[in-house]
Amino acid sequence: MPDFLRRGAARHMLISDGIRASAGRTPDKVAIRESGRELTYARLAARIARVANLVHAGLGLRHGERAAVFSANCLEYMEIVCGMAEAGVAAATIGPAASGPEIRFICEDSGARVMFVSAALEQAARAAAPPTVTRFVVIGKDYEDLLAQAAETPCPVEVTEHDIFSVPYTSGATGRPKGVQLAHRGRVLSAFAMAAEHRCYTNTDSAVATTPMFHGAGFLMALTPIWFGGQVEILPRFDIESLMATIARNGATSAYIVPAHFAALFALPEAKRAQWDMRSMKAAISGTAPLPQSVKERIVGYFGAGKLFERYGTTETSIATSLAPRDQLRKIACVGLPYPATQVRVCDAEGKEVARGEVGELWVSSPFLFSGYLNLPEATAAGTRGDWFVTGDLARQDEEGYVYLVDRKNDMIISGGENIYPREVEEVILAHPAVAECGVAGAPHPYWGEAVTAFVVLRPGMSATSEELTGRCRDALSRYKVPKEIRFVPSLPRNSMGKVLRRELKAQLAAQG
Repeated sequence: MPDFLRRGAARHMLISDGIRASAGRTPDKVAIRESGRELTYARLAARIARVANLVHAGLGLRHGERAAVFSANCLEYMEIVCGMAEAGVAAATIGPAASGPEIRFICEDSGARVMFVSAALEQAARAAAPPTVTRFVVIGKDYEDLLAQAAETPCPVEVTEHDIFSVPYTSGATGRPKGVQLAHRGRVLSAFAMAAEHRCYTNTDSAVATTPMFHGAGFLMALTPIWFGGQVEILPRFDIESLMATIARNGATSAYIVPAHFAALFALPEAKRAQWDMRSMKAAISGTAPLPQSVKERIVGYFGAGKLFERYGTTETSIATSLAPRDQLRKIACVGLPYPATQVRVCDAEGKEVARGEVGELWVSSPFLFSGYLNLPEATAAGTRGDWFVTGDLARQDEEGYVYLVDRKNDMIISGGENIYPREVEEVILAHPAVAECGVAGAPHPYWGEAVTAFVVLRPGMSATSEELTGRCRDALSRYKVPKEIRFVPSLPRNSMGKVLRRELKAQLAAQG
């Protein structure tokens, strides 16, 4: 073994290493843009160093502590999270739409003494934060002055790749929100896996990032393009026309577009969609929720063949599977094969692998896995089996090893003793040309236990009847899966990543008896 390895001099993989390497190669190249503002690689690297020194020397935070970040997407978000990480301080990220109790909970659970907050959210932050938060650094107010006073020299704190750089919080779908501890190493390797899989993150590529950066996926989609020396434009919030116009104007080669965004795209008039040139795109990447097959077909028709990737993952696993463009129309309702360096299993309740084609719970193992839930060793133990994470998602694999998500374990409907997966019913209803969105949940029923109920959003100017949609279900599904009721609604409840919240639909049904 070489002496320098014996001395432990081999460099750890830190979340900002790619940015610093690119600053050495192309210091004057624009790395990141937002709302007409931009930072070159040299300036971004310098500001990351200043944030690290501000956090360590100016704010007195120590290695292993956490500080809260409460902001919508902005230019400063990247440098704050990366800079904190260089000081060994993890970002406990809070969504800009968080309620007062959610803000308070995350601050208390993470032990944050400092909060970085945008000026627009300062009042909400001060009203909701617990007394333990003693310092607010306000982006758009005192942040720049504090940064100017901080040194640009390397932060003296020793940080390893196994240290935690970020703690996004889960939505609480299965109970209280859980802080998911993400280490430098896992996220850096996730970026490499994305580059290998999607082939759109070279130093000549550019991306548009619109999903919220307080999510693990949102931050990774903004970081990866510039980790490899490319360019990213961050949109402060989702607007479909702004997203598409930015792709066309920049000649972007990739964008992360979740199913709700695609729904908004195809709700636009055809003439409007035709004005945007998508020929520069190498990869339209979708995730966070399953894409209906009918929408996949429209995406391929609009963007062109060879460009759509559908990914599956969780905050805890990062990316787990990917369906490549060549398989989009061949593998129906499929989320693809395991990502590079990733293994999957489909297991029964005892943890034994089921036969191909059978439904079980999906387990994932990879170098990208989280480092446990913050302050919740019991939950960490319950969600892991050795090197495997138990996702809570029901899935099956075909003979070629492709993964098909059946549904969330907790969303499954049991009616008359039969297991019904909402996604299967939703796919049939979504195939109707007048249907824009659909969510299926179980309503309490004195005889059946639960009655399948569909909530349907129609496309503007189009119509459909309950009888039409029920008839389609009768033609395509077993009798017990056919909805007992179809409700037409103006919108569906969604989280900040556009995922339909079936638990809220179920809560509505339960409240109505």
